[in-house]
Amino acid sequence: MSLHPLRQKLAAGQPVLGLNVRLARSPDIARIAKASGHDFLFIDCQHSIFDLESIQNIAHTALAIGVAPLVRVRGVDDPDVSLLLDNGVTGIVYPDINTGAQARRAVEVCRFAPIGKRSVVGGYPHFDYRSVPLAEATQALNDACLLVCMIESAEGMANLEDICAVPGIDVIHLGTNDYAANIGKPGRFDDPEIQAAQARVIEVAKRHGKFAGCGGNRSVERQAASIRSGALFVTTQTDIGFLMAAAQLWVGGVRAAVEQPG
Repeated sequence: MSLHPLRQKLAAGQPVLGLNVRLARSPDIARIAKASGHDFLFIDCQHSIFDLESIQNIAHTALAIGVAPLVRVRGVDDPDVSLLLDNGVTGIVYPDINTGAQARRAVEVCRFAPIGKRSVVGGYPHFDYRSVPLAEATQALNDACLLVCMIESAEGMANLEDICAVPGIDVIHLGTNDYAANIGKPGRFDDPEIQAAQARVIEVAKRHGKFAGCGGNRSVERQAASIRSGALFVTTQTDIGFLMAAAQLWVGGVRAAVEQPG
């Protein structure tokens, strides 16, 4: 099994871009992500309703074409995490991690011993269901799981050092939209306090050997600025947002053209 495609790029200092999936239920969304230049899917089970089979089907297609399927789960105690990882998902995003204890809980669920407490099974889709010696399989699957912890509150930011110090976490991802709302500045992405939070996540994550991420900040210019500053794990836009933006542009163009004389 090859190394996690995102891990390879991140280790080389290359930014990776993810498509937030909230609307799509077809595995074809993985092909659209690849064709549009995305590196990973960010399947959002925190804010949208997915059945497990739909996620599995999307994940299997993504695996086959080199797009990393990640799932944002409902919280640190979501009971489906190990099930998702056993069935093709190659990354878990935990929202609203506020303490080191919560971060350690995330690692326990996602990693095999001795790092964590994840249960073992045979016949993983990651290996095309081939029989693989357990010692090799668990090491490969630990590498194949990108573990992302989101900072989305003042409490999480206050405990950032403790969270970043937890072994087994790969990415510290600032949920900019929720963080801004939590500190009483919803939608104020250019506020100095919000920008300082992103800079701090980048600095502390790097110092602890983690990669920094930027999410919820739906602006090309601001996303590019965060990458230039050192955030390498970036979610671009939701499938709903892309569809609405393109549809509105197209329909507006047609109506404007019709209204022009001649």
